[in-house]
Amino acid sequence: MNRDQLNTEDNPLEAMLYHFDVAARKLALDEGLYQILTVPDREIRVSIPVQMHDGSLQVFAGYRVQHSVARGPGKGGIRFAPTVTIDEVRALAAWMTWKCAVVNVPFGGAKGGVICEPQSLTDTELEQLTRRYTAAIIDLIGPERDVPAPDMGTNPKVMAWIMDTYSMHVRHSSPGVVTGKPLELGGSHGRIRATGYGVGLMTRESLYRQGLDPKQCTCAVQGCGNVGSVSAESLHALGLKVVAISDIDGALYNPDGLDMGAVRAHLRDHRDLSGLDCGDRISNADLITLDVDVLIPAATENVITKDNAADVKAKVIVEGANGPTTPVAENILEEKGVFILPDVLANAGGVTVSYFEWVQNRLGYYWDERDVNTRLERIMVDSFQEVCGIADRHEVSARTAAYMLAIDRVSAVYKLRGIYA
Repeated sequence: MNRDQLNTEDNPLEAMLYHFDVAARKLALDEGLYQILTVPDREIRVSIPVQMHDGSLQVFAGYRVQHSVARGPGKGGIRFAPTVTIDEVRALAAWMTWKCAVVNVPFGGAKGGVICEPQSLTDTELEQLTRRYTAAIIDLIGPERDVPAPDMGTNPKVMAWIMDTYSMHVRHSSPGVVTGKPLELGGSHGRIRATGYGVGLMTRESLYRQGLDPKQCTCAVQGCGNVGSVSAESLHALGLKVVAISDIDGALYNPDGLDMGAVRAHLRDHRDLSGLDCGDRISNADLITLDVDVLIPAATENVITKDNAADVKAKVIVEGANGPTTPVAENILEEKGVFILPDVLANAGGVTVSYFEWVQNRLGYYWDERDVNTRLERIMVDSFQEVCGIADRHEVSARTAAYMLAIDRVSAVYKLRGIYA
């Protein structure tokens, strides 16, 4: 079960398996269950031909991985990005298994991805790509099988296309096949903001645990997409001073605090921070090492590594992105006394409200945003307390504690169900 940490710096799958190994050893996990839980149940690669606006044909590669469906239907986003790899999708699917188990919602883990640059595609090209991808994986998905959601490069419009394509094939409207849909198609209030809102809740709880007053703390947020922007707004609402936020090209920094009203208004109309002048421009690398109390990596994997961990000055890191901290970096940070709340809990607000959306679709009864947020806060705060309780009892990190909780819950289901032969 031992893995070389050095192999985890660039490969998110190896990083996930490394953390799994640490928790599995603490639990003395049965070798047979170890094999089951480290191998995806099912995965598929598909070719997606699309007729481009100039009349040419282009073939895109797509994936869907179901890591586990033992606790319920697979659950996980669909990522449209040029950097998508099968190992990344496998890692993200496994993280979804652990994430759903940590917050104890009745889903397994799945993930999808298409290798493309969505910003360079026309709306028509993007719709064709989405519908053909949906048709290619249609035997794997469904409200009782596998329920996709938005991820990097996708949004409610893409989910609407998936829902419509699936519904046309099954000959009836099936809103429960995806979550993160527009409200008019059965989406849930609070879903789009849920991940960032949850990051805010988990930051609050993390600061309380460390004996820090949010109103006396500064923070930096890497990423200004849906997760990063809503996280920044949530932290600002808690009273933290948000001094930096970034996009793919760099960060905006103001030691006196950014004008979050201006940032919010700008991001409503633009995809990035270009043209916004309420702070100085610094690099994304510089943002990671700013002298702040809280750091929120909310963009992508492997941004805190062995090369920059020693220079990180934050006292608390709350992982808005999946896999932003490599295992080697985490060891360096823990030796410095940094509290890291792991992705499988920190950004679980999205899948929790996706569960609410799925439930509402099945009931045909919809909740208002206040009800959604109240339910979300209760689940996430309770999960935080469970994870911290395990961390204290076993004298392990919050990440190892979260993995222990998740692995124990998933393995218990396999033991109860047995192996079909």
